[in-house]
Amino acid sequence: MNRAINLLVLLAIVAAVLASFAYLELDMQAVVGNGGLAQMGEYAGRFLAPDLSAGHLRAVGWGALETLAMSGLGTLLAMALGMLLALPAAGRFGWPLQGATRLLLNALRAIPELVWAALTVLAAGLGPNAGTLALALHTAGVLGRLFAEALENAPPEPAAAIRLQGGSQVAAFCFGTLPNLWPQLLAYSLYRWENNIRMASVLGFVGAGGLGQMLYTTLSLFQEAQASTVIIAMLVLVLLVDAFSDLLRQRYVRA
Repeated sequence: MNRAINLLVLLAIVAAVLASFAYLELDMQAVVGNGGLAQMGEYAGRFLAPDLSAGHLRAVGWGALETLAMSGLGTLLAMALGMLLALPAAGRFGWPLQGATRLLLNALRAIPELVWAALTVLAAGLGPNAGTLALALHTAGVLGRLFAEALENAPPEPAAAIRLQGGSQVAAFCFGTLPNLWPQLLAYSLYRWENNIRMASVLGFVGAGGLGQMLYTTLSLFQEAQASTVIIAMLVLVLLVDAFSDLLRQRYVRA
């Protein structure tokens, strides 16, 4: 019986793949025939000789710094906005404001970063300002929801003890609730920073600055050597940020 079910599942998968090829009308002969593979190989080969000239490396370095600044500042703004929205979203100010804030957080994170970038480019113009705002808006929706869930699951006893001693609600939150949540909030923020450094490298395709804009320009001009250098810079930047984020996580979260 199980063998018959597995066979039916396998046949269904094969049928779905064949139906996908038929529906999309993919012409594999045009891809692999008439020298298609050779042309793709030549195009890929031109990326194997990156442009390492001093002028281009200087431009790529500035682009990398711009991308790093976009991701860092966007994440910091998102942390601040996310915490402000997490307080009402966690029910600290009543259920009407909780429902409205959760709806706002859903809207912020439902719109992808590229769409936010396209909108902020129209509002703030081309450049890193638009990319920073796009990352901040989308990430605020994500962090706000995560922060709100962390606040809802936080133990209430430390804050209640401070309130019983005559402390204000702000003091109870800052000294009773926040210290217990700090490692978790930092872990969420570092994870989103790692994601934002990757996304910041892509937002340039809609004019939001950084390495992404350099990559879009070089690819549009068929400058494969220059584009290869930009791609390598993206990989190096992501690896460095991942390593630095892991160091911070070990120092302040896991400890």
